[in-house]
Amino acid sequence: MVRTIFIASRNRGKIAEVEQILHDLPVRFLSFADIEGAPKTEEDGTSFAENARKKAVAGARFAGEWTLADDSGLEVDALGGRPGVHSSRWSGGGDEANNDKLLADLRDVPPPARTARYRAHIVVAEPSGRIVAEAEGACEGLIGFERRGTSGFGYDPLFVVPEYGRTMAELGLEIKNRISHRARALDALREPVVRELGV
Repeated sequence: MVRTIFIASRNRGKIAEVEQILHDLPVRFLSFADIEGAPKTEEDGTSFAENARKKAVAGARFAGEWTLADDSGLEVDALGGRPGVHSSRWSGGGDEANNDKLLADLRDVPPPARTARYRAHIVVAEPSGRIVAEAEGACEGLIGFERRGTSGFGYDPLFVVPEYGRTMAELGLEIKNRISHRARALDALREPVVRELGV
């Protein structure tokens, strides 16, 4: 039996990544980008976990279906972990403005001190809103000095993966979706989700 899982997001890049990473599961994915009137949950939590839980519960209760919610972002050590939970709206603008701000804030920071990580917390809730599974994933890297690459979204053009010597935006989706913070969290969720859904 094919089950439906709603992805509690309007971010097309994030939705595409979830669908590609979990493509082998016998589930049909829909997202809040496809539904008029879907809730826009205020991301006012102090952690990725808090925001993801809030989105999963609100989304499941609205849709009456199994719902997957992700809250994720970039933590830069030289900036005390910022932008963190404020990653997507850090500059008050979009991705380009966020990347401009990151480069400006790290202008005088040398390469060894430009360590950072992407972190994702993903939660799955059943139709009643009860949380049935959650997991966190991280991907370590460095912040580059200029944008490189055209794939991905967010801070991908600046996030250098040391093992590859390239930014996430240069690696392309196939590699990104094997090594990213989101891929690691989703891989950890695969077994409990299959068990809970009975697929």
